[in-house]
Amino acid sequence: MIRNLIKTAFRSLLKNRTFTILNVLGLTLGLAACLLIVFYIADELSYDNYNTKADRIYRVNTDFKYNDVTTSYAIVAPPVAAALKHDFPEIEQAARLTPSANTRVKKGDENLQEYKVVYSDPAIFSIFTLPFIAGDAATALKEPHTVVINETTALKYFGSTNVIGRSLTLINDSTDYKVTGVMHDMPIQSHFNFDFFLSMASNPRSTDNNFNHFNYQTYILLKPDANPQRLEAKFGNFMKLHLNTSTFNYDKFASNGNFIRLNLTPLKDIHLHSNRQRELGVNGDISYIYIFGAIALFILLIACINFMNLSTARSANRAREVGVRKVLGSPRIYLIYQFLAESILITLFAAVLALLLAWVLLHSFNEVAGKNLTVTSHNTVYLLPALLVIVIIVGVIAGSYPAFFLSAFKPVNVLNGKLTGLRGGGLRSALIVFQFAITIFLIIGTLTIYNQLNYIQNKNLGFDRNHVLIVKNVNLLEDPNILKAEVKKLSGVIDASVTGFLPTADNRQPANISGEHSSSAPFMSELWEVDADYLGTLGMNLVSGRNFSDKMKTDSAGILINETAAKMLGYMGNNILNKKVFYTDRAGLKHEYQVLGVVKDFNFNSLRDNITPLAMILAPDFRASLNIRIESGNIKALMTQVEKKWNTVSANQRFEYSFMDQDFDTLYRTEQRTGDIFLSFTFLAILIACLGLFGLAACTAEQRSKEIGIRKILGANVARITTLLTKDFIRLVIVAIVIASPLAWLAMQHWLQGFAYRQEFSWWILLIAGLGAILIAVITVSFQSIKVAVANPIKSLRRE
Repeated sequence: MIRNLIKTAFRSLLKNRTFTILNVLGLTLGLAACLLIVFYIADELSYDNYNTKADRIYRVNTDFKYNDVTTSYAIVAPPVAAALKHDFPEIEQAARLTPSANTRVKKGDENLQEYKVVYSDPAIFSIFTLPFIAGDAATALKEPHTVVINETTALKYFGSTNVIGRSLTLINDSTDYKVTGVMHDMPIQSHFNFDFFLSMASNPRSTDNNFNHFNYQTYILLKPDANPQRLEAKFGNFMKLHLNTSTFNYDKFASNGNFIRLNLTPLKDIHLHSNRQRELGVNGDISYIYIFGAIALFILLIACINFMNLSTARSANRAREVGVRKVLGSPRIYLIYQFLAESILITLFAAVLALLLAWVLLHSFNEVAGKNLTVTSHNTVYLLPALLVIVIIVGVIAGSYPAFFLSAFKPVNVLNGKLTGLRGGGLRSALIVFQFAITIFLIIGTLTIYNQLNYIQNKNLGFDRNHVLIVKNVNLLEDPNILKAEVKKLSGVIDASVTGFLPTADNRQPANISGEHSSSAPFMSELWEVDADYLGTLGMNLVSGRNFSDKMKTDSAGILINETAAKMLGYMGNNILNKKVFYTDRAGLKHEYQVLGVVKDFNFNSLRDNITPLAMILAPDFRASLNIRIESGNIKALMTQVEKKWNTVSANQRFEYSFMDQDFDTLYRTEQRTGDIFLSFTFLAILIACLGLFGLAACTAEQRSKEIGIRKILGANVARITTLLTKDFIRLVIVAIVIASPLAWLAMQHWLQGFAYRQEFSWWILLIAGLGAILIAVITVSFQSIKVAVANPIKSLRRE
């Protein structure tokens, strides 16, 4: 029986090649898109799952509120890790990480820049699953000036992984670090990824006992029976106990609604659910998982709808077949099996083609999504069974209505030609509306994302990021100011500044700032070390006061603050000029500064976040870069001159650079990739919907060929007939626009809420999406309509 069903189904599909091709093509595109998105979602959901103790690992965070401004950090104070482990028996282990910025490592006569370097407590290897190739993980980082490197780094510097006891020289502190461990490369699916783990004992700041300084990523491993919610509830008393000191009254601070709170983030939630300041990497967003999952489902539904629509539209052509089969004694159940067999056969063939298409497109998809997805034996173990299940489900869903609808035809009515009401027109109309509602939703979503990205690109951020050349690693020079002075002499250079604190960089330095009044509670601020040319180079403006000056030696005791910091200190306008501001360093020493000026607020974090307090002092930055504002003329020639100056003062260092506008774009790479993915799958959804609409238009034109022939004989022209065949489809698209527009508006408003600075949803987006959908439908249907309208009416009437 099964063999006969397959043979009959195969013959039927070959007989109707056009509709079979349209169905196979639509399902192939839908399944291929679904497979790519499933790959993407599976990769995003797998972050940090490589850790065998992942369910017991938590990151400790800090939430800080002062004067109605709340800031969320992924870091805590240096002594928190040890204090938590001491105070709470639920905690089995605690470890800290703090990245080492701009690290240079000596390799022969060359100094190589390394970006994945971190100071780490020894317990990190007992918390995270980081297998060693050589060395003892339990003791590897206990001694000062020891380092654990990964396999790739060992091969890069030594050509072997058998390097225990050998040394690496870090140029930053001119110290040799003994290699005490070599571990396997960390999985890409990790929220942090480092090549060098330096011993925390090598970091002179690691012994800071101040609970007001937040600068360490801290992880805890709970005991198997520990309850994280109960533990987190105890953190309020923990912070109160450790923050009430002789210099800071936490009770008074909290009485005004302010707080400094610790909380926990489960390890598996960090990548998709955490967007705090000072994250160790660029995290994903769970909302995008939902969005892309919905897109995959919608595209698959559109492909299934095409199948159902085309099958029911062909009901008149297959009605006599059903009637004859029933007269000859074929039971209805056999007919249902027959139609389902055809559906599953088409889906199976489409699935094979979809696998090949997804494999071909995987490289391009990786480039768009910023992923490194590959087809491996590991993912094929679940992919092939999952695909088989999808084939059966999609085949049954796509073929269910045609199977039950066509098999229900009464043979007497069919053979007498009484097919009125048997063509499923109402359902087809509803499905077309559903298809185009999804398509319009995706068009609106794509336009909204690109509108927001365009707003980000053109927003006045409070500084000018255009035509700023950033020469990196000048901190390795004996005196970076010599290079600065030489570069400023070049024609085409407007200004230059030496500092690593840039609005588009990740170089940050949190600090506690307080005012001169006893009632002024300290608050968390950024403290940047800059030079007197900083504001001019970056095009920043002063609201009041003056800039630093190299000619005034007393400016070393001066400070510039932004408008937000001035408000936090309780001052407005010129009232803050010459007032005292205090900064407490990591050693607990209090430094006094005098306010010289207030800088107009500028965005130095993502536009997802509000502007936070910031202060600048006149001091050299050991992580510096040389930032050069250049004219927009012959940039290539000027860069050649800058490189010559670099080679003159630095013989053994590579000339590395970037442009500030490019660095700014990287801050929004996730949004750009999301927009590209949205655009790609929106185009795919439109293409699949058009395939279905094209088939329906052809079927409708074929069924109405006699009517069209009569109309042409009675004098109807091509334009009138084309309008007649097109208008019904346009009405359905308009209904889809009415349904999709408010839903898309609500969804995009929710997405835009994730940005502190955003472009309001524009009415023209709905207009363009609606007109675009109508135009797409008109072009798709008109092709078939015009083809039928210009045909010889005698041929269609002769067939009747």
